[in-house]
Amino acid sequence: MSERKRAAAADCRSGGAVGSPWPQAGRAQRGLGAEGNTVTDFSVADGVMTVTLDRPDKLNALTFEVYAELRDLFVSLRSRRDGVRVVVLRGTGRAFCSGGDVNEIIGATLSMAPAELLAFTRMTGDLIKAMRECPVPVVAAVHGMAAGAGAVIALAADFRVCTPAARFAFLFTRVGLSGADMGAAYLLPRVVGLGHATRLLMLGDTIDAEEASRIGLVSVLAGDGSLDEVVSSLASRLASGPAQAYAQTKALLTQEQDMPLSAALELEAQTQALLMKGADYAEFHAAFVAKRQPRWQGR
Repeated sequence: MSERKRAAAADCRSGGAVGSPWPQAGRAQRGLGAEGNTVTDFSVADGVMTVTLDRPDKLNALTFEVYAELRDLFVSLRSRRDGVRVVVLRGTGRAFCSGGDVNEIIGATLSMAPAELLAFTRMTGDLIKAMRECPVPVVAAVHGMAAGAGAVIALAADFRVCTPAARFAFLFTRVGLSGADMGAAYLLPRVVGLGHATRLLMLGDTIDAEEASRIGLVSVLAGDGSLDEVVSSLASRLASGPAQAYAQTKALLTQEQDMPLSAALELEAQTQALLMKGADYAEFHAAFVAKRQPRWQGR
């Protein structure tokens, strides 16, 4: 295991240094050595942060560094948003994300100690947890393959906008691991139902965009050549909408999955009572009376 990989694994174990992950738009890199693996490109404009997986020659396969950077990004967004109101995840080249890099991760894990392996698998789960706990909506723009960890990252997004060429494959059993990885066995049945989730996670079969849409995995199926337009329209709508209302809706959708009805009703009642004292609720009424569009403040 190279020193670079050991440093990345140590970062996974320690939780990483969480600071402002976007000091300026452009290419972001973490602890890269001589091999110079690309991590991500990102930009922020009009409240929309676009995070682009940028290893097109590897179908945007994930490395230790990419996992850690994405985790840190979403953790940071919980407390410091700096005007970011929606995150768009996408990939360059022919795919969204092909999962963990066979050599960079799978090959490296063969020589890792049990404690290192547990630190790594916990860290991949921390990324999914951070995505679900991120208070801003997350949109995955999926073209081509979303496989393995790439499929779970897309699953953890709030919206999946896909082209007809998109494909999903939860490949974990195909490499001899449990299909229950990174929260897939928690999230997927809640999106597509237990029957479809069982088939996809046990067999690891690839499904195309049409089937993914049929079973509910796709939020919006964009036409050929219209992915950018559809994603931009959705992201703009989310960025200009009532941010606090969106944040609370996302939080409750996640929290209520494990609650009895009585607890869910009480949580919703308390949340609504708080939001009724917010600026956006009053702004809606003022806009309605004045017969104009609301000017949402996110408060």
